[in-house]
Amino acid sequence: MTHVPNHARHGAPRLSEDELRALLAQFPDWRRDGDSIERRVEVRDFPAALRLLNLVGEAAERENHHPDLALTGGNKVIFRLSTHDAKGLTGNDFVLAREIDVLVAVG
Repeated sequence: MTHVPNHARHGAPRLSEDELRALLAQFPDWRRDGDSIERRVEVRDFPAALRLLNLVGEAAERENHHPDLALTGGNKVIFRLSTHDAKGLTGNDFVLAREIDVLVAVG
């Protein structure tokens, strides 16, 4: 099984297709879209969406790995992860995906 690092790190290598498949199997709420992974979440209301975005923003700052974020319909949040320096997906994306999953779960 491919392992998700504990923390994002500068210069992380791009994942192979086999590594990506193995990691995506561990993250059933995430979908691959080219060189990114994406998760869509519907929360209770607009204030809950803003709280979630702020919490994810804090996690992203701690990891120094920043996702693309979108808020639509007042309560739908979209998270899109990719490592721009690697021009694709790295372990850093899955570090942040894991943190996002925890934040969504404690919602």
